[in-house]
Amino acid sequence: MRAQAPRIVEVVPGSPGETAGLQPGDEILTVNGITPRDVIDYQVLIDDANPTVELRRGDFEVTVGLSKWAGEPVGVTLASSLFDRLRTCDNKCEFCFIYQLPGGMRDTLYLKDDDYRLSFLYGNFTTLTRMKEDDFARVVEQRLSPLFVSIHSTDPDLRARILHNKKGATSLVWLERLLEAGIEVHGQVVCCPGINNGPQLDVTCAGVLERFPELATLGVVPLGVSRFNKEPAMRPHAPEEMDQDVDRVERWQEVFLDRLGRRLVFASDEFYLGARRPFPPSDHYDGFPQLENGIGMGRALEDDLLDLGSGSFRGIEGAPAEGYRTSPGGTACRGDGTGPRSQPTVVLTGELGARVVGPMLDGSDVTVVPVRNEFFGGNIGVTGLLTGSDVERALRDGPARARYVLPDVCLSDGRFLDDRTPADVAAATLRRLHVVPTTAESLRTLVAEAPG
Repeated sequence: MRAQAPRIVEVVPGSPGETAGLQPGDEILTVNGITPRDVIDYQVLIDDANPTVELRRGDFEVTVGLSKWAGEPVGVTLASSLFDRLRTCDNKCEFCFIYQLPGGMRDTLYLKDDDYRLSFLYGNFTTLTRMKEDDFARVVEQRLSPLFVSIHSTDPDLRARILHNKKGATSLVWLERLLEAGIEVHGQVVCCPGINNGPQLDVTCAGVLERFPELATLGVVPLGVSRFNKEPAMRPHAPEEMDQDVDRVERWQEVFLDRLGRRLVFASDEFYLGARRPFPPSDHYDGFPQLENGIGMGRALEDDLLDLGSGSFRGIEGAPAEGYRTSPGGTACRGDGTGPRSQPTVVLTGELGARVVGPMLDGSDVTVVPVRNEFFGGNIGVTGLLTGSDVERALRDGPARARYVLPDVCLSDGRFLDDRTPADVAAATLRRLHVVPTTAESLRTLVAEAPG
């Protein structure tokens, strides 16, 4: 059932959309007489030459003909990606971070999705437990590739136990069919100590080799445990467990390399940091296919510092930025209205991020300060989960006359997870706080601008 009509929120000046008279606030009812279910359908339909769009504008319905070439961008951004109902997740994974959130946060943070369309659009991981035959047919017909699948285990009984869903024992059949149809799929294992790590990780890798050799990659990431965790079986890895699991991943890389000609499985940066091991060489990441999943970010950042590279996301016109692709939207914030550039530069980052960035800036005039995540607590040390309260504490503990720099990875639409903004934090602490892109180029600029 249709839940809402897609609403236009932005029209690019000079675009075919503006020329045709499309306006922010217009709701798209049909394109070429067809009602799109989501931004994917919309893209397919609007890609035609000279499409016809039926709109709702206030109390009126109007029909607009666009003059454009096939494939030419219309130049509009929509308010949402899905126009029908979101496929919510019916699994009850004990390790799910949504269950480890405190109360009182914004509603969208508690929404669990298991929608293959968001997997395609934004790289969200889906378990495939809600996939149906018509979903599979659509993926194949529209070539919705790549997709991202939470595997966790290839042992049917263990996977059903991990997901707390009996469908978990059988839903990987969809993965087999997707791969047979030529859909590119990247997998993930969230390693829970004593459950699916250790020997069970060997079972999973063996299962991938036997059943899913066409899988593009398999990322292995450690369990994150916040102080709000209520599941006694969920605990952080011990360093020696991380070391052993990295050994397992690297042994399987050699097996996959020998049998398939590629490494296929990769351990996340958190594993290497937790095991106190150096990151592998760049060529061991096979092009960094799971960079956005925290696999190879440290090595890639170091490489970029030596030789700045570039990259871009595959995009669908009209799709709003959502999830981790939401625009960070940060700028310079001055809590006291002052701040000459001669003041010392301090980079604030998560505890794990500091162990990556710190050595890269060693010997420069930039100071790196690890910020403990007291908001979530537990073993949460990644920069992306820092909150405004964590940053405020770090600013209050630091010198007043300094230029503080924060990577934009901890912001979504210009806000921290606790709904505060950098401007809020700067005003509360009377500190100068600058938000910068999480890139090697930003690091180079910081070093160049730091007073010597």
